[in-house]
This record gives sequence, C-alpha cells and structure tokens, in this order.
Amino acid sequence: MKKIYGVVIFALISVMIFSGYQCSSTELTSAKLYIQQKNLDKALDALEKEVAKNPKSDEGYYLMGYIYGEKEQTDKMLEAFGKSLSVSNKFEKDIKGAKKSYWANNYNKAVGFYNRALQSTSEDTIKLNFDKAIFSFKQAIAAEPDSADTYKTLGFVYLNLQDLDSAIPVFQKTVDLKKSYEGYRYLGEIYYTQGANLVDTDSLAAVGKYNKAIEILEAGRKVYPDSSELLLTLSNSYIGANKIDVAIDAFKSGVEKEPGNKYYRYNYGVLLLGANKFDEASIQFKEALNIDPDYENAAYNLAVTYVKWGARLAKEAEDKGEDITAAKEKYKEGLPYLVKYTELKGNDVPALELLAKVYAILGDSKKAEEIYKKIDDLR
Repeated sequence: MKKIYGVVIFALISVMIFSGYQCSSTELTSAKLYIQQKNLDKALDALEKEVAKNPKSDEGYYLMGYIYGEKEQTDKMLEAFGKSLSVSNKFEKDIKGAKKSYWANNYNKAVGFYNRALQSTSEDTIKLNFDKAIFSFKQAIAAEPDSADTYKTLGFVYLNLQDLDSAIPVFQKTVDLKKSYEGYRYLGEIYYTQGANLVDTDSLAAVGKYNKAIEILEAGRKVYPDSSELLLTLSNSYIGANKIDVAIDAFKSGVEKEPGNKYYRYNYGVLLLGANKFDEASIQFKEALNIDPDYENAAYNLAVTYVKWGARLAKEAEDKGEDITAAKEKYKEGLPYLVKYTELKGNDVPALELLAKVYAILGDSKKAEEIYKKIDDLR
C-alpha cells in the first residue's frame, strides 16, 4: 500500500481560561501568580506544598493538572485532574475544557508535523516528523480517548510509515467508536496486504489474514453498502482465501452497482474465466473494452477466454470424432484482441507465443513463423 495519506487541517481554536478562585492559602495564591508569569516550575513547587498541607485541595490538584499539561506530561496531568474530581466536582467544567484544549493543541501540532513529513524529501526528516506526529497524536488521544478522528489520522501516519501492525488497532478503534468508513476501508486493505505478503511463505497464515479482511469488510458493507472501495478489496480477499464462488457474487454485485466501472468488469471476467464460464467472461471483458478500448489486460484476457473456449470445443469434438470448425471460430474471435494486446505491449513474449500458436491452429503458418522469428530476436 504505497500511498500518501493526507489529512485536512481544520481550525481548532482553544483558549485556557485562567480565572481567579477564592482561596485562603498562600501556596495557591503564589502558584497562580507564577502561572501568570509562565514560571511553571515554581508554580508546581507551590502546588506540591499546597496539596501536602491540604490533601483535599481540589483547586490545587486542578492547577497541577494544568501545569503538567503545559509540560506535556500527560499521565501526571490526568492523575492530578482525577484527584481534583475525587475531592469534588467544583472544577469539572474547567477540567473538561483543559482536556479539550490539550487535545486541540496536540492534534494541531501533530498535523503540523505530519504535513512537514509529507512535504519533505529527506528520509531522515520524514521519519523524524512522523515520529513527532505519533507522539503528539498519542498525547491528544490520552486527553480525549473518544475522538475517532484522532485515531484515524494517527492511522494515516502509520500507513505512510508502512507500519501496518501499529495501524490495525488504531483503525479498529475508529470502527469501535463510530463505525468509521476509513476504519473499515483501511483495516480491510491492511489485512489483505498482509495476506498477499504471506502467500509465498505461509499460505495458511495468508488465508487467515484474508479471512480477517473479509470479516471486517463484510461488516463495513452493512454500514456502507454502496462503497465500491470496500467491495473491491472484499472481492480480492475472497479470491485470496480461495472462496471463488463468493467472490463471483461479490463482483457481480459490484458490476450491477457500477456498470461503468471497467475494473469491476475486468475482475468479474477474470473470476468467470477461472470458473470456465467462457461466454459470461467474454461479455465482461468486452464491456471493459467498451469503457476503455486501450485496456490492455481486458484485451489479453478476452483473447485468452476465446483460446481456452476453442481448446475445450476442440477437445470435445475430437472425443466425438468430429471436426473442429466450431473451435476454430472461437480462435478467430480471439485473434484480433490478441493482436491488439501484442501491439500495445510490444515485447510480451508469452503473449507473442500464444499469438503464434493461434495462427498455427488457424493454418496461417507464414504469420506464425514471423511471430516466432520476432520471439527469437527478443531472446
């Protein structure tokens, strides 16, 4: 999945409103003054003395949480806010506002690092900015753990880093929180990609990944039934899991929803060809070529369809002791598409070999010899 995943920056204006509260201790008064002067270390010292003297100081803990937030010490910030709320709900509204502010600041900071990474050409700079973005997104998530958008954007960072394992739980969270379309889509693509990467080394594990993709994409289709992206990945996952019949149904559904989608037509045709449904396959490849006359793969597979169709008819005729006239007609139907493909591709030796074979079957030995000579020159 070598893609660039961008995000849209939106304005998040947040202000930490620091107002005076009635208090009686010198420590709280001093802490507030130090905060206004941006002297956070001295303010923290004063507050530590405050809560040591008065463990029930809800305001003291609230202000400590604010300072830890400014220092990007998220765990301590949340711990202090929790202690304040355990004493009373007096500062609940302020704590919610502080968390929202902390989330907004870190989210915007993370997006800034993310965009710098996308704009850079230096691998080291790209990695550095992505790492900074991850840190800030995680800080934002800690403050607002129910923000699905934050998880989604963090997931894009991991995708750009090709860190699929880290992206999985992040996108899963977007599904759990709000049935996010991006969550279903990218989880499906990730599991499919992992399956494809395992095919040559561990076929059993590959099928497991394909089945995970199928599971998440089927769930996604229930929420987003008209999504062509979900359907395409789902269909490919069925193919990977060797569930061809189910895949055929899935692509048929895709063709019905988007009859003008050449990729659906082509993939549906490939599945039908694999099932030896030559007549149906030829219809889909022709439709794909009607949409895009220069669609090379559709031209080639339409030719292959007719060649395989002709071969089957020839075998049936020979078994019955009959002539192969009908079989030759299929070879003839496939010939112009095979010629078209070889003209588009030029030096595709396997396609040229197939073309020479077709000419030979049709009795045009001169053309067959010319093609074989071209193949020899290419080798």
